[in-house]
Amino acid sequence: MTTERLEVQRTIEAEPAAIFRVLCDPQGHVAIDSSGMLMDATGEPVTAVGDSFVVHMDREALNDFPMGRYDVTVTITTLVPDREIAWTIVGQIRPPIGHVYGYTLAPVDGGTLVTSYYDWSSIDPVWKEAGIFPVISEGALRATLGILARTVTRGGP
Repeated sequence: MTTERLEVQRTIEAEPAAIFRVLCDPQGHVAIDSSGMLMDATGEPVTAVGDSFVVHMDREALNDFPMGRYDVTVTITTLVPDREIAWTIVGQIRPPIGHVYGYTLAPVDGGTLVTSYYDWSSIDPVWKEAGIFPVISEGALRATLGILARTVTRGGP
């Protein structure tokens, strides 16, 4: 059986609220991206499920598909202040893929245990059959947590 979800964890020496602020800020997403695809973002920090913002992407960073520069809309699917945030992405590709990215935050001694997850268990059958997932590796998720730790301790994006 293959897994359709990646999860990585790291304790970050910061309060959940400080980490959550970065994760709710469109520029925070750009600041912590380890893939090199996120170039910029347009929109206000999110505060509720259904909120969205636009991320300006450059797929050439992955060098896997010749998509060049394009925009995606990030739509929040879960938002529990200082505890969890998750989103899905809609871009040029049809049907929309349906994969979910997210973070859970749990206070621990010395900071916050941050779990980053990437879930493609509910993607459109067209994309399941294509066999291209995961697009982002476990290593990339781990690297993003490292960048998140650095970003939060420096005061945000």
